[in-house]
Amino acid sequence: MKHIVYVLACNDGTWYTGYTNDFNKRLRLHQAGKGAKYTRGRGPFELVHMFEYETRSEALKAEYAFKKLSRKQKEKVVAKEKGEAT
Repeated sequence: MKHIVYVLACNDGTWYTGYTNDFNKRLRLHQAGKGAKYTRGRGPFELVHMFEYETRSEALKAEYAFKKLSRKQKEKVVAKEKGEAT
């Protein structure tokens, strides 16, 4: 089973970061307004990036660390992961 930390771009321009082991199911919940309090009313969503981890513990630590970053820092991490120039 893969453990996923995902970043969604919300309709209002903000980013939401979450954890799941079933991304498609989780995205459907967000789209239905049931995924997280923060994302209610902020759809539709676009996947910015997805990070995969072997363990739940690894993924949750990575999610916590990513959420502590500023938006600019998050953008740099995503660009680096995608192999884009910053």
